[in-house]
Amino acid sequence: MTHKTVRILIADDHSVVRAGLRALLERQAGFRVIAEASTGEEAVKQAEEHQPDVAVLDIRMPGLSGIEACRRIVKAVPHCRVIMLTSYAEDELLMAAIQAGAAGYVLKRIGDNELVQAVERVSRGEGMLDPAMTASVFAEMRKATEAQHAAAFSELTPQELAVLALVAQGLTNRQIALKLYLGEGTVRNYVSSVLSKIGASNRAEAAAYAVKHNIHEIVPPMDDQEGS
Repeated sequence: MTHKTVRILIADDHSVVRAGLRALLERQAGFRVIAEASTGEEAVKQAEEHQPDVAVLDIRMPGLSGIEACRRIVKAVPHCRVIMLTSYAEDELLMAAIQAGAAGYVLKRIGDNELVQAVERVSRGEGMLDPAMTASVFAEMRKATEAQHAAAFSELTPQELAVLALVAQGLTNRQIALKLYLGEGTVRNYVSSVLSKIGASNRAEAAAYAVKHNIHEIVPPMDDQEGS
């Protein structure tokens, strides 16, 4: 029995990622990468020109986003099935991708087999991921992101973590000292140590870093009581 070759377009703004994807996919019998793109605009153009069966798009690309590229490709090349690649657990982006017509979603760190399986699945014309599968993708993505956020604070001691959490809430050294029952000089030393460990040059950068990595999920905000 002969199998139809699956013709694939890959789009990512990093050439190393594209090379890795090409190598992975072309190792599979019946897969052939027919075009590459480094931007969303280029992905749409290549899809229109080469008419791939499957397009693998990075969800975040400069200029035209992967989501908008997906929307345009699905409209211009109706038989092309789009798989979105994403790095982080961003449920809103994934829901936008669903609305744009994406047929599959793969976390970049999730492993090679999942991408291969996704390409095989969508190339057979299987529909949108069912709710259970979508839930499992979200769960995998959340787990990976939580691990990444936890790693962002791995060098900090529990006391430094508590100090950083309060810096992120906008408290001064004096206010932090009162909250944690420490001397103001001790807090100042902790702040200096935190800045050094996370590579921040000032309190504002440290606060931004803490918020970006969801410190509130690791150190729940303290209430306004000073204690007695």
